[in-house]
Amino acid sequence: MARMTRSESQAQTRAHLVATARDLFLADGYAATSLDKVADVAGYSKGAVYSNFKNKKQLCLEVLGLIHATKGQEIAEALSGGDTMEERLAAFQAWAEKTLGDVGWTMLEFELIVLSRHDPELRDALTATLGVAREITVSLLKSFTESLGVVLPIPAEDVAGGMLGLGVGLGIQRAIDPTVSAQVVTDALRVLLAVSQPSES
Repeated sequence: MARMTRSESQAQTRAHLVATARDLFLADGYAATSLDKVADVAGYSKGAVYSNFKNKKQLCLEVLGLIHATKGQEIAEALSGGDTMEERLAAFQAWAEKTLGDVGWTMLEFELIVLSRHDPELRDALTATLGVAREITVSLLKSFTESLGVVLPIPAEDVAGGMLGLGVGLGIQRAIDPTVSAQVVTDALRVLLAVSQPSES
């Protein structure tokens, strides 16, 4: 096996730190997770953490980016796995029931939102992170509707914003009360599909 280059080794260290931080942030929350703890659990020195991340906020934002990408991949698999639209929507609904309101993920984002109230730099960074999540959602919607041969009645960007807003709000409710159903998210998408027009191509 060829020896890793310096850049490959650095990339591996960074990825390991992000994965470790993700597990700790989701389990214990932002405030309770220190960079010392991330370094210790990952098996690196604190210096290794600071050589890759300016501070805990930057590390957590990268963790959120990883989570968003992972959830996007899960949704993509759900929306492409069935033979019919209803089978795909059922798979998406199963994902929503399992995922929306996940306490670790929901509360981690909520902690950062609260912290951003008096931290313009963090607020801007969160805005950018959520912007990437919106782009992922737009891409998923376009791929899904193209596979069905339909065009949504309103721009995919607007639908993505509405779906994310609905999902975030519902996620907070479900983190507090898991008995709240996530069905409304799937129903909202179903209604939009019902009034969509066939694509011209």
